[in-house]
Amino acid sequence: MQCDKCAEKACYQGQDCLEGREEPRAAYSAEDQAMHRVATAIEGSFYMQKTRVEELMIFCRDMGMEKIGVAFCVGLAEEARVLCAYLRNHFTVSSVCCKVCGTTKESLQLPKIKEGRYEAMCNPVMQARLLQAEQTQLNVLVGLCIGHDILFSKYSDAPVTTLIVKDRVLTHNPVGTLYSRYYKNKLLQKKQLQQPSYQNQTP
Repeated sequence: MQCDKCAEKACYQGQDCLEGREEPRAAYSAEDQAMHRVATAIEGSFYMQKTRVEELMIFCRDMGMEKIGVAFCVGLAEEARVLCAYLRNHFTVSSVCCKVCGTTKESLQLPKIKEGRYEAMCNPVMQARLLQAEQTQLNVLVGLCIGHDILFSKYSDAPVTTLIVKDRVLTHNPVGTLYSRYYKNKLLQKKQLQQPSYQNQTP
């Protein structure tokens, strides 16, 4: 599958490129269909009207959810605080910071940003486990690092949605890379990824 190279996107008008139109329907469980129905209703009812935060709250309400989890990066603590304050107007909210437990990076032989100082590791697996213990019905990611967000999603019992994606260079707006002609050209010209120093370290 390389849909990005398709100029027509004829599926948007109903063409079945795979000759398997019925197959996707069977893939959706009753719970999946309920979630899909609410998501599609939000799109249709509030198209170009509601922000992502507002859509999040409407989605949780219409799904009948009561307990929401927020897993956030310590670098976005203020954004997480405001989000949780909004959500608590309507839901029970549990939040977990990425540095929970304060475990040193050395304990897992993780590379440090700066040697010679204490650095607590990010702890996405523990974030997921703590929210599982709180029996959250949906977990919201706020700025977890690439990889940490993947680990959190892997171990989360509840469904996961990302509200803020970590991008330190572009003020957490990674799509800016794809909008900027200058950055697009820069990325397209790169044939090899830069090798970071930590790849030379032996665990």
